[in-house]
Amino acid sequence: MIDKQWANAAEAVADIGDGASLAVGGFGLCGNPISLIEALLAQGTAGLSVVSNNCGVDDWGLGILLAAGRIRKMTSSYVGENKEFERQFLSGELELELTPQGTLAEKLRAGGSGIAAFFTQTGVGTQVAEGGLPRRYNPDGSVAVGSPPKDVRTFDTPTGPRDHVLEEAITTDFALVHALAGDRHGNLIFNKAARNFNPLAAMAGRVCIAQVEQLVEPGELDPDRIHLPGVFVHRVVEVGTDIPKRIERRTVAAEGV
Repeated sequence: MIDKQWANAAEAVADIGDGASLAVGGFGLCGNPISLIEALLAQGTAGLSVVSNNCGVDDWGLGILLAAGRIRKMTSSYVGENKEFERQFLSGELELELTPQGTLAEKLRAGGSGIAAFFTQTGVGTQVAEGGLPRRYNPDGSVAVGSPPKDVRTFDTPTGPRDHVLEEAITTDFALVHALAGDRHGNLIFNKAARNFNPLAAMAGRVCIAQVEQLVEPGELDPDRIHLPGVFVHRVVEVGTDIPKRIERRTVAAEGV
């Protein structure tokens, strides 16, 4: 029997050192492992290279690490909603590897599946494939580091020969994810849209740390409902159901409309 439960978030992230690479679940503010992120902020870890769909907002999610100057590089598909992200990137303080969203998802999944690389049509004919996409700026606004060109090959498809660009898989030192429920063996269930990038991030991390709202005993979860098997999860922290969950843009209508 393997008990993967850790006492609290601080202990679970304690060995994440300066310069570590992280895959972090979440989409916007949905499914953010905020308790683990806050614990990482509190312990002062810096120089992080983070792979996540986006970087939260200025005062929530990964945005709190960014605002504290703890992130060296982001690999993301979406960089809006965060003015500090924009400021750091354009001033040359932050490196960004901008990646198409579906490609980012597959790079994480491939990394967790032992697939070194794959070919996709996404990005062909753009700077994603041809190179030159700015990754870091100089303070004067000139490009300090551009993306390198990638291999392109032609493959037969149902609609005829098409060019495809080679994308390498992503693996990271650690992964931080949020789940609705989990057991002591690390099997996880996610809640609806909060699943998003969480299973993929978990797969890509060599050490996956999961915060769960509810921790149950092995055997209590219906095997048919498990979204991520415990083989991908190494540490589980119960954070409770009353943790704060922010909404990026609350949209309401008048009653009866």
